[in-house]
Amino acid sequence: MKILVTNDDGIDSPGIKALAKALKEVRGAEVIVVAPDREQSAKSHSLTLHRPLRLKKVKKDFYAVDGTPTDCVFLAQSIIYKNGLPDFVFSGINRGGNLGDDVHYSGTVSAAVEGGLIGVPSVALSQLGLDKFNFAKAAEFSKKILKLILKNPLPKGIILNVNVPENCKSLDYQFCKTGKRNYGKAAAEKIDPRGRPYYWVGGDQYEFFDIPGSDCNVIQDGKISVTPIRVNWTSNSVLKKMQAWKK
Repeated sequence: MKILVTNDDGIDSPGIKALAKALKEVRGAEVIVVAPDREQSAKSHSLTLHRPLRLKKVKKDFYAVDGTPTDCVFLAQSIIYKNGLPDFVFSGINRGGNLGDDVHYSGTVSAAVEGGLIGVPSVALSQLGLDKFNFAKAAEFSKKILKLILKNPLPKGIILNVNVPENCKSLDYQFCKTGKRNYGKAAAEKIDPRGRPYYWVGGDQYEFFDIPGSDCNVIQDGKISVTPIRVNWTSNSVLKKMQAWKK
């Protein structure tokens, strides 16, 4: 059972080390880590096209790429698994949640989506928190979700987005839908020493919309959220309605 592990926090992140260690404990698992050589948060699904990429072996079964999370999965399936594909892709464990609209920006989720695009069952794992992160429960849950998928194979084109609440005390989880976050006007304007404006995008605290059955609500209830996400964004129901526009 070949498992590719990647992330967007970088090869030296404690989260990816905890994830790789946990998955290696599953019987029959052969884990290879291919991750960015530095933090690549919020890179979404970007792919490096206008310069060459470097793939460096850091130690046994650990490889660093000077690119994005998507680059890592792309290179891994092209170079490291050139004679076939991995059986699973696990991305994480991310420092911070990927809830609601975060999935559109997240490098962690996009690495899993890339796995889904090449036909490999994939999981993105994120641990909520602000300063101090304990990845023990998220790492333990990675083994549980792997065993669940082994018993209940994911449909083609579906990946799982998993979020573990801060200070998680159990492995109680709930299957749920993607929620909604309000980022507000999260761009702060500052002035540099020469009097010119510059801007910082983002922040730490965003409002969750109260949507029953959403990942945001599940996390607020203290449970681990597990959300199935389609890699094909086509809305088949709307497409069917649009056919009538031409009549």
